[in-house]
Amino acid sequence: MTNIAITGAAGNVGRAIVDAFPAEDHELTLFSHSETDDLETTPLEITDPAQFSDALEGQDVVIHLAAIASPRAEWDELRGPNIDGLYNAFEAALENDLERVVFASSNHAVNMRNTVSPIRPESTVGTPEIVRPDGATDPDTYYGVTKVFGEAMGSYYAKRHGLDVVNLRIGWLLTRDELREECQDRDGAGERYARAMWISPGDCRRLLNAAATATLETSPLVAHGISDNAERFLSLSETMQALGYRPTDDAEAVLNDESDDRDGLESL
Repeated sequence: MTNIAITGAAGNVGRAIVDAFPAEDHELTLFSHSETDDLETTPLEITDPAQFSDALEGQDVVIHLAAIASPRAEWDELRGPNIDGLYNAFEAALENDLERVVFASSNHAVNMRNTVSPIRPESTVGTPEIVRPDGATDPDTYYGVTKVFGEAMGSYYAKRHGLDVVNLRIGWLLTRDELREECQDRDGAGERYARAMWISPGDCRRLLNAAATATLETSPLVAHGISDNAERFLSLSETMQALGYRPTDDAEAVLNDESDDRDGLESL
């Protein structure tokens, strides 16, 4: 039995993955910034180091999703949860002898070279460059800068302290209906971004399960987390090889009505 803590469990990604771990093999402890009516979570203030350390007692793995997740957020809003809170996550993992930290990084850590404008981070040029996990970071916003910081922190704790670390650059989690809505009225640059960065709920579950449970040959591991989109420019081959991740969905197929509309609990 593996004990897995999920911070930011009440967010979009957190809610999508609570069913990604079979109960016979994993015990989940869910944390959120405040209590929710529809999800059983424990409140956690990630900027409080002592509280974070206490929260991870007895855990084996932490999936750290908690952060301000807005590409348009200003620095003063981001630096508490995304910088201090991230440091606290790694320190708490170290203090409690956890085996692994899965850090929710973002495509925004590497998107500047392919974005149409810095003031429109969810946009993609007509012929984007292929981005590989071992390439240079290229943040497109202050939010992206905090994710680069998190990846660097993960590298430090992996190399200095021996933690298994997965820096997971997650794309844009949308249901199929939400993907269709995003692509219906937006211009070409916005549509290209959505088609390239989409990750379906089913693939998100497969991705996070793999990130938390796969045997790592190297640590830290930087991995891209999107669906098998025909128009992707984040390379997926490294993620598939290192984690055994097998995405099944494609934005192009959904938008061309070639994919069914299941966003439910596909098998892992």
